[in-house]
Amino acid sequence: MKLVIVESPTKARTIEKYLGSEYRVLSSYGHIRDLPKGEFGIDIEKDFEPKYVIPTKARKNLNLLKKEVAKADEIILATDPDREGEAISWHLIKALDLKEYKRVVFHEITKSAIEKAIDNPSQLDEALADAQQARRVLDRIVGYKLSPFLWNKIARHLSAGRVQSVAVKLICEREEEIEKFVPSEYWTVSAFFSKNKVVFESILSKIKDKKIDKLFIKNEKEAEEIEKELKTAEYKIDKIEAKELKRYPQPPFTTSSLQQEANKKLKLPAKMTMSLAQKLYEKGYITYHRTDSLNISTEALEKAKGIIKEKFGEKYYERRVFKTKGRAQEAHEAIRPTMQETKLEAKEQKLYSLIYNRFIASQMAPAVFDSKRIDIKANEYTFEAHGSTLKFDGFLKVYEMKIEENELPELLEKEVLDLKELKKEQHFTLPKARYTEANLIKKLEEFEIGRPSTYASIITTIQDRNYTLKNEDKRFYPTEIGKSVNTMLENNFKNIVDYKFTADMEKELDDISIGKENWKEIVRKFYFPFNENLEKKYIEVEKQKPKEEITDKLCPKCQKPLAIKSGRFGRFLACTGYPECKHTEPLENKNVNLNIVCPKCEIGEIIQKKTKKGKLFYACSKWPDCDFALWDKPTGEKCKKCGSLLVEKNKKIICSNKECS
Repeated sequence: MKLVIVESPTKARTIEKYLGSEYRVLSSYGHIRDLPKGEFGIDIEKDFEPKYVIPTKARKNLNLLKKEVAKADEIILATDPDREGEAISWHLIKALDLKEYKRVVFHEITKSAIEKAIDNPSQLDEALADAQQARRVLDRIVGYKLSPFLWNKIARHLSAGRVQSVAVKLICEREEEIEKFVPSEYWTVSAFFSKNKVVFESILSKIKDKKIDKLFIKNEKEAEEIEKELKTAEYKIDKIEAKELKRYPQPPFTTSSLQQEANKKLKLPAKMTMSLAQKLYEKGYITYHRTDSLNISTEALEKAKGIIKEKFGEKYYERRVFKTKGRAQEAHEAIRPTMQETKLEAKEQKLYSLIYNRFIASQMAPAVFDSKRIDIKANEYTFEAHGSTLKFDGFLKVYEMKIEENELPELLEKEVLDLKELKKEQHFTLPKARYTEANLIKKLEEFEIGRPSTYASIITTIQDRNYTLKNEDKRFYPTEIGKSVNTMLENNFKNIVDYKFTADMEKELDDISIGKENWKEIVRKFYFPFNENLEKKYIEVEKQKPKEEITDKLCPKCQKPLAIKSGRFGRFLACTGYPECKHTEPLENKNVNLNIVCPKCEIGEIIQKKTKKGKLFYACSKWPDCDFALWDKPTGEKCKKCGSLLVEKNKKIICSNKECS
């Protein structure tokens, strides 16, 4: 019997379908060994030797694997083809005391790919496993050493992380920009013309042939003066520029671009995207989903060619090879479908369709637009009108993207136009928007912080630790505790939250993975300066815990005064009789009255509240006597069908009653 070990039971079931009866496929259920939870687990004096233990949940399965290994004629390790997968195989070799084994990798779980991998086994890539081990040790050092410092100086139960602290810094810096932003007033002037019953708009762009910027017209008075001069002017076409524009398809997905696009198009958080992609890979429907390569196999390109020509015709096909930018690691293929028939759940199907359409579109002809720019003269002023119409849809046939079409009537140079309306509009400059998951991932990738496969866990961690929250538009903002932690790290451990330092550390991990650097040397180089600074900061830095603010409100349990305190989840009220009395409650001033009468008790009013983790919800002010509550913000209006409150959800107004059609 030949024993194949993978990390996932779903993957095991899929592979077993394609292998004969001489094979048995079992799962390790992830890592079989790890650093201990209750202790540091790294022996500094023994050159950073990690202390690995068998987690309690893995012991039963490890015993089963040991029994099967003893019976097997051949052991095949088939964990994922990346650092994490290589590390899992390395731990299996150590835990099962394997003297002989074969290492195979599947970039897609299809019959042909599995058979090819089994016929071409290799040995463990120790450099790749070392890179993962270095990452794990570095993260443990930062988390285990720095977190108690934050407990001591700010509040209990806080934690710091080597990469997520940088993500929090990005969000804090953006929030600071927004808070400091001072809007500037500016005005625009538009002219509307009519020809052959088509009305089109043009924007004032030049004065005396000098191009004006957005802030050129600073106030209403200046706009009115321009408008006054233009009312009696003759409007004549000065120049028409017509050209054909092509819009090319984007490459197939990498891990990062998949997370960004799934967030934009399907509103999926990165964590869910990666979970669904994992299932699709393990079921054999897509290639490996942790990749930053844009390579595509010749066989897959030929399949795409056949599909496009058969479905859409020769003119829609255009072979295209994409080159990976930057320092791609674990250079497999890009994420693409394996072209098998699918039987999937709804969310899996949506993500699969996105991956499939993106891949097919990448081998299609560009979309072609007829574009026009028209310059219209009015005395010393020049207006611009732009038109664009789709001439050939190309890849847009399968991959939907936002396009703006604006058809202009047939016009001639020197033609005098019929002015319908002059319109002046006031505007104000806006600050940069807060980060969504998609553009936070894009920024992390731009700064080369973390790896694409870690973005989902970074985003999950910074929310779970209550360092950041999302507003109603699904955009990140920092909590008070998040700001405090970021300021503490920025002032005292600058390299931990320094973008370049973190990116350089990723490059060093990459160097370990190709055998260019020794992992212990990299850890050693980081640890000693870090630890020396940490010991110094324990002495130098004063505690930043805010003093208790005693209120005139009494504890409902013991009648002692309540005080305003700060903790991991922000400010709250707590009894001054602690530890004998452990009563706590949220600050009342967090609750915002919406002036909407509760539809259930018809006495209380709906107020905006926050959970302990800072998530907004809307409840009756008479709680606990009335338990009415909603997650979505009520508008105050009622549904005409059922009488329930209407709420705002995803920028739409819907009925709060789920049973109301």
